[in-house]
Amino acid sequence: MSKYAAAGVSLDTAEEAKRRIAELVRNTRTALARGKVGGFGGMVRVPDGYKEPVLVMSTDGVGTKVLVAAAADVHDTVGEDLVNHSVNDILVHGATPLAFLDYIATGSLVPEVAAGIVSGIARACRAHDMTLAGGETAQLPELYAPGHYDLAGTIVGVVEEAQAIHGDRVSPGDQLIGYASTGLHTNGYTLARKIVFEWLKLSIHDPFPETSQTVAQVLLAVHRSYAVTVKPILNRVHALAHITGGGIPGNLTRVLPPGTEAIVDAGSWPWPPLFRVLMRAGQVGRDEMRRVFNLGIGMIAVVARDDVEAALRAGERTHVAAWLIGEIRAASRKPHASAVRFEER
Repeated sequence: MSKYAAAGVSLDTAEEAKRRIAELVRNTRTALARGKVGGFGGMVRVPDGYKEPVLVMSTDGVGTKVLVAAAADVHDTVGEDLVNHSVNDILVHGATPLAFLDYIATGSLVPEVAAGIVSGIARACRAHDMTLAGGETAQLPELYAPGHYDLAGTIVGVVEEAQAIHGDRVSPGDQLIGYASTGLHTNGYTLARKIVFEWLKLSIHDPFPETSQTVAQVLLAVHRSYAVTVKPILNRVHALAHITGGGIPGNLTRVLPPGTEAIVDAGSWPWPPLFRVLMRAGQVGRDEMRRVFNLGIGMIAVVARDDVEAALRAGERTHVAAWLIGEIRAASRKPHASAVRFEER
């Protein structure tokens, strides 16, 4: 055994993982891909036809959802989560995805696990016609316990500068359209895991209360991409908010111009059973639920009143439930503040 292997890092295992991953990467290459697989950097061309192309970039991870994946020994879905989350983050600015880079860090590399993760990443990249341009797999035995890993990624997209969405077109009278999430997506798992596994004392393959699914199926539901739903109406959208960590209040406020506030009708959409179970079993207050979880809304579009029907139909066409959930008003407090308020009816 080599000294490096004795210290906890197997180069042979890393080579086997790279071999498996390389094939998955090749299957995602689009016509814009340049260079070769396995290089020190990934390359893609900017598509033709842009007059003033702006690159839009975002980096994120899937948080402690990876602990659920490890417990269930299901690893491809968190890879898909990572890509879809990132696609949504640049979609908010009107951008089309071009390339993706992933980062997997683990204590002891298991080629089957790494390949499972990347298979989900590759599947989501292909679904968005995006090149998986490269990545990194790191063995860090002193940082990660056996069986644990962390997962992050970086996306690069492009948008015509004149068509980029900044939220500056939002004005009082605009309406809020909420598009359904598929569950927790990739946020709130630290609290959700504590409630499910410690307080409810459920195991990963137990039935989840008030559903016909197991705990694993509910908690590993893939983070939805809204690209197909929203792209046809991007020219009508004044702003988009991806509802991630911080919930509706923490994310919708990020796209509101000064002097406006969003009024959300708290009863305008049904909470999925998952969130009712978490609230009741964890004795979590309603305000905290709103700040931690998406509560069934994964994306909010801000549109003019005349475009409400088009935004709702965009959901219908792609089988994504959508609701009119509120409106934009002039700020009722500080003249330069923006805020999100819930109204109970």
